[in-house]
Amino acid sequence: MPLALRLPGAAIAFFLVGLVASGVAGAADTPLRTAVDANFPPHAFTRLDGKLDGFQIDLGAALGKVLHRQIEVDSGNFAGLIPAMNAGRYDFLLAPVTATKERAENMLFTEGYLFTAFQFGIHKGSVPISALDQLKGKVLAVNKGSAYDGWAHDNAEKYGFTPLVLDTFTDATMAVVQNRAYAQLGGNTSIRYAGQKNSQFVPDYVMTDTRAHWSLAVRKGDTATRDLLDNALKCLKQDGTLVKLSEKWFGTTPAPDDAERVIFPGYGVPGLPGYDPAPHEPRCS
Repeated sequence: MPLALRLPGAAIAFFLVGLVASGVAGAADTPLRTAVDANFPPHAFTRLDGKLDGFQIDLGAALGKVLHRQIEVDSGNFAGLIPAMNAGRYDFLLAPVTATKERAENMLFTEGYLFTAFQFGIHKGSVPISALDQLKGKVLAVNKGSAYDGWAHDNAEKYGFTPLVLDTFTDATMAVVQNRAYAQLGGNTSIRYAGQKNSQFVPDYVMTDTRAHWSLAVRKGDTATRDLLDNALKCLKQDGTLVKLSEKWFGTTPAPDDAERVIFPGYGVPGLPGYDPAPHEPRCS
């Protein structure tokens, strides 16, 4: 699987997959353009050799194989990715986007390929969080433009904490390590990964009522691209690829009811705006 990376500027990875073996070349004439936040390990990050790596990068390569199509992967801060997609710069977002009702009113989503839940990370030796009321008087670090930023904005007054909004997930982790914030709020996969990489950072309280789909986002109205990607994800669940990627990057085997295994009916996230309940079988040839 050839992979090339162009620098300087925003990193762009090119997946050239399956074209010779399949004999399918026409679709490759129009690459699918997408993007990740390369400061969001283990989902996407830049290695020391300058190449992009992580769960999302492997997912992009796997999607390219199923689609027999070239996928161009750009990188940038998460806060700018959705506006760039809506402006036509990207065909979809490979960066993990939490599928919410508010977002689904303004863009389309595929079915989830992972479930995400909000989780706190704290400094080693700090008093663990057992209830949200314990945040009173403390500083909570989040990365700008994320669902966690939105939650902090909506709940700061209710629980009496001060949000510290930073450019990247890694910046928010370091704020906790450096004692500039009591806790970081992020996705469960990233918080667990950060704990593996930094001995002073400890995964803590999980908000179990926040479980949601992490989906591929597509511009509103582009049902053809959404349905194409949704079908490809179903194929990656059906052949076990998503389970293997989850085990590789998150260190645990998905449960039978986790999104890596569940093929949802229709196209999109059931119950959200834009969902198409039309029954269909995955086309994985």
